Amino acid sequence: MKRVSRYTLIFTMFFVLVASLFAYNPGNVKAEEDTLGLKAEAAMILDAKSGKILYEKNADKVLGIASMSKMMTEYMVLEAIDEGKITWDQTVKINNYVHRLSKAPNLSNVGLTEGEDYTVKELYEAMAVHSGNAATVALAELLGGSEKNYVMLMTKKAKELGLKNFKFVNSSGLNNKDLLGNHPAGSANEENVMTAHDMGLLAFRILTDYPEVLETAKIPKLKFRDGKEYANFNWMLPGLIHGYPGVDGLKTGSTDFAGYAHTGTVEKDGQRYITIVMKSTSKDERFGDTKKLMDYAFATFDKEKVLSAGYKPKDKKTLPVVKGKEDKVEIETKEAIELVTKRDEKGNYQPQVVLNKEKLNKDGELLAPVKKGEKIGYVTVKPKKGQEYGFITREGNNSITVDLVAAEKVEKANWFVLSMRAVGGFFGDVWNGAASTIKGWF
Repeated sequence: MKRVSRYTLIFTMFFVLVASLFAYNPGNVKAEEDTLGLKAEAAMILDAKSGKILYEKNADKVLGIASMSKMMTEYMVLEAIDEGKITWDQTVKINNYVHRLSKAPNLSNVGLTEGEDYTVKELYEAMAVHSGNAATVALAELLGGSEKNYVMLMTKKAKELGLKNFKFVNSSGLNNKDLLGNHPAGSANEENVMTAHDMGLLAFRILTDYPEVLETAKIPKLKFRDGKEYANFNWMLPGLIHGYPGVDGLKTGSTDFAGYAHTGTVEKDGQRYITIVMKSTSKDERFGDTKKLMDYAFATFDKEKVLSAGYKPKDKKTLPVVKGKEDKVEIETKEAIELVTKRDEKGNYQPQVVLNKEKLNKDGELLAPVKKGEKIGYVTVKPKKGQEYGFITREGNNSITVDLVAAEKVEKANWFVLSMRAVGGFFGDVWNGAASTIKGWF
C-alpha cells in the first residue's frame, strides 16, 4: 500500500508540474479569452482605424446574426447613394407584402401603409434606428428588384468585402418562418449566419468606407411621419438604459436562434474601437459584455509610437552607390510607425527592413543618380516575443509599414571622374596582382 501511495504521489506531482508548464504560456494571446469573464459565445475588439484585432473569443465560430444583418443593407444603401444609383429623396411605393410584414406582431417595425410613398431616407432611418424589418425589405426590393435577387447581391458584396464564413437567406435577419411565407432563399426555418470575425470586418468596412453611417446609428429615438417615436435598440447610446460615453453605433440583433448580439463602436480622445458580442442569453448580458470589452480596450491599449521618423537601420545605415559623386548614401524611414498596442508592450517591437531589389544591382548597389527622399524599400515592425491576432484585412499590414528612403541626394559623377576611377581601378588591380605575385616568391 505504501508503494502504491508513493507512486500515486509522484504521478500527481508530475501531472501538476506538466499542467503548470502548459498553463504558463507567455505571449499566448488565446489565454485572454478567459480573462474577461464574458458570457457571450463569441466576441472581438478591433482598432477601428487600422483594423488590428486586439481581442477575440471564438471569432471563427459561425453563429446567427439576426438584425445585425441590416448592416449589410446599410452598406449597400450608402454605396448606392455614393455612386448616384439612388438618392435620399427617391421614393418607394409600399406593396401589400411589405405592408403586412410591417404589421406582423412581435417583430420590430415601423408601420408602413400600402400604396403610400416613403423616401429612401425614411426607410433607411427606420431600419438603422428601430431595426425596421419591413423597411429593410422595401430597400432590398429597391436595390435588387426583388428580395430574392437582393440576397444574391448581398452575397456578392460580402465576398467583395472579404467575408469568408457567412450565409444570407434574407435581408432582415429574421427567421424565414417569420416572413409570412415569402422567404427569398434557404429553407423555411433558416436564418442569416456569420462569424464574429466577418461581422468585425463588415463593421470595419462600413466605418472606413462610409463613416456617415454613424449620423443615423447614434439617433436614440426616431420621430416618424406617423407622429410616433421609435426607440433605438442600441441601449448603450448615451442617455439610454446602458449608456456608455462615446458610443455612437452600430447595430443590435436578437432571435431565438441567434440569441442576443451587438456590434458596437465607441470613440474617446480620438481613439475608436469596434466591439462584437454574439449569442448572449439576454439583452442586459450582451450590453454587459460589450461594456467589459470597451472598458478593457480603453484600460489596456493605446496608440504608441513604436518606430520614430528618421530611423536608420542599425546594421545598414548606408547603401553603396556606383557611378556617383559619393560611393554611398544614408537611408532612413520617412515617417514614424504608430500602433495600437498594450501600454506595457511598447518596446516589444523590432524593425524589419525590406529593400526594393529592383533598385539594386546584383552586388546590392544603387545606381547614381539618387534623389533625396527616393524610396529604396520599406520598414515594418514585428513583435520580439509572443503572438498577435493580426489585422482584420490583408491591407492592415500597411498601417505598420513606412517607406525607407535616401536621406540625401547622390549626383552622378561626370565622365572624367568615372574615367579616372576606371584608370585607377585598372592600375590598382595591376598593382595588387603584382604585389601578390612578388609576395608568392617569398
